[in-house]
Amino acid sequence: MQTLEFFFDCSSPWTYLGFESLQQLHARHPKLEVSYRPILVGGIFNTINPSVYASRQNPVKPKLRYQKKDLQDWAEYVGITVKHMSELPVFPVNSVKAMRGAIYADEQGKLVPYARRVFEIYWSEGKDISQDDVLKEVVSEVNLDMTEYFEKIKDQKYKDALKDNTEEVMARGGYGTPTIFLNKTDMFFGNDRFPLIEAKLNKA
Repeated sequence: MQTLEFFFDCSSPWTYLGFESLQQLHARHPKLEVSYRPILVGGIFNTINPSVYASRQNPVKPKLRYQKKDLQDWAEYVGITVKHMSELPVFPVNSVKAMRGAIYADEQGKLVPYARRVFEIYWSEGKDISQDDVLKEVVSEVNLDMTEYFEKIKDQKYKDALKDNTEEVMARGGYGTPTIFLNKTDMFFGNDRFPLIEAKLNKA
């Protein structure tokens, strides 16, 4: 049995692309055992990768222009709609509640529909996922228990679980989102690595 771990934060458009690419990959490789590991990417940037913040404060204009094109090219390729960061009401967004909620959704067997809706409501519809009203919309649409959801995301167990996942991915060499591990030790970073991952799956 081959395994794939997907460490992710819904606050990244590239991770949205990676998430949907993973769904397509998993459909072609249904025996692949996939584990979704919610993280808080801000915790990674604060700890080991602060250069991300510097690049946001002083963007290289030609690179920014290309980034917009690249993002749309990838969105068209994957088959989703993704707004550029400059088109959102808030970026970067505080995703901590949404990502704690992803751990709860995983326990309920609803991680994929939950994460997909969080990605979509932020990156396609431009709604602020740090706001409870937006999260309520997500919770209702994916049929999670509303009261339990908001209790869980305040519970220390879920705070610790998100922190532990974030610390684990850094300890294993990760520095951002999405970080993917094939068969525990083979690390990949970024939405564009799925062709490489699939090539290895096809060789096995």
